Amino acid sequence: MMRALWTAGSGMTAQQLNVDVISNNLSNVNTTAYKKERLEFKDMLYDTLNRAYILDGEGRPVNLQVGYGTVPMATLKNFQSGNFEKTDNPLDLAIDGDGFFTVLGPRGDIVYTRDGSFKISVTDNGNMLTTSDGYPVLDESGVEIILDIDVSKLNISSDGEMSYTDENGVVVPLGQKIGLVKFPNRNGLESIGSNFYAGTSASGEAVPDEELGKKSNIRQYYLESSNVQVVEEMVKLIVAQRAYEINSKAIQSAERCWE
Repeated sequence: MMRALWTAGSGMTAQQLNVDVISNNLSNVNTTAYKKERLEFKDMLYDTLNRAYILDGEGRPVNLQVGYGTVPMATLKNFQSGNFEKTDNPLDLAIDGDGFFTVLGPRGDIVYTRDGSFKISVTDNGNMLTTSDGYPVLDESGVEIILDIDVSKLNISSDGEMSYTDENGVVVPLGQKIGLVKFPNRNGLESIGSNFYAGTSASGEAVPDEELGKKSNIRQYYLESSNVQVVEEMVKLIVAQRAYEINSKAIQSAERCWE
């Protein structure tokens, strides 16, 4: 009976973490460019009570084994694009593709985001394009973007080239291009909060967007919404709750048998 207690206990622990992941998805249903997560499980060690063998045409064709439960192994992000919502704000940008914006993070390191709800921050160097938290957005050369223009006249092409329309209706290039990067293994990125990702040895080094896979496009005046489907997450939540309850009942049954 002790085996049943530990096995069902592992199931309860795993399902509790599963509920935590699902709850995080639901809480971020309105978070710009949020990517839903899925918890992955693996079975634990097995106790082999009788091993399969064939000797001189005789023996057991199958094993007799009892497992010791399950263990959470990974949270996998679904990087499928969310819907694009029109905002009519020239500083709102959505990425159509697998790319990421590059941002100078709080510790002076480079971080990455899909959240294109950018703002203008007044600095000693001029009006800088930043995230909502005030961190500078970088161009393709890793340089901060200064926009000392009327931002209502700002134009950003699908490949990130920045320009503005002057009082005579002439389009004037700004000489900077918004940087987009990709990763060989984006599932290896580490979520660090505030819609930011950090590169890791598992994700590989960031490379310019056009050098890996299909080229991404930038859509000005749009934001990417979360890809969380509320109904789907609610169904997963019900399944996880039922699995938790059944494991709890297994513990109660094992306890009664122990008495």
